[in-house]
Amino acid sequence: MPISDIPILSMLRTRMQWHQERQRVLAENVANADTPNYHARDLEPPNFENALQTASLGLDRTNPGHIDSTGTGSQFAEDNKPHYEVRPRGNSVSHEDEMLKLAGNQMDYDAVTSLYTHSLALIKTAIGKA
Repeated sequence: MPISDIPILSMLRTRMQWHQERQRVLAENVANADTPNYHARDLEPPNFENALQTASLGLDRTNPGHIDSTGTGSQFAEDNKPHYEVRPRGNSVSHEDEMLKLAGNQMDYDAVTSLYTHSLALIKTAIGKA
């Protein structure tokens, strides 16, 4: 089985791609902060519910006290919830909110890339290449 077919690595790659796309969308928001009638955009997080259900990870809920693996959102869908304040010129970009989102997105991306790198290192160790 190719490494690219391992479900957890595939999900981590998808998550990294989502963070890259979200960084682009948030940067557009900042770039258009003074554009009249521009509405800030964001992306919904990817939904891994189907991938987790089809992957053979052995995550059976054997006890009612165990946490159920349910998720929300759809992969790379735009978050169109009206939760932005609109200024008199019709613009809804808040520099503070966008900077917080950008910083959080960068930290999450760093965490995902670290998990991906460590997962690859574990696979290399398991096959005796490290």
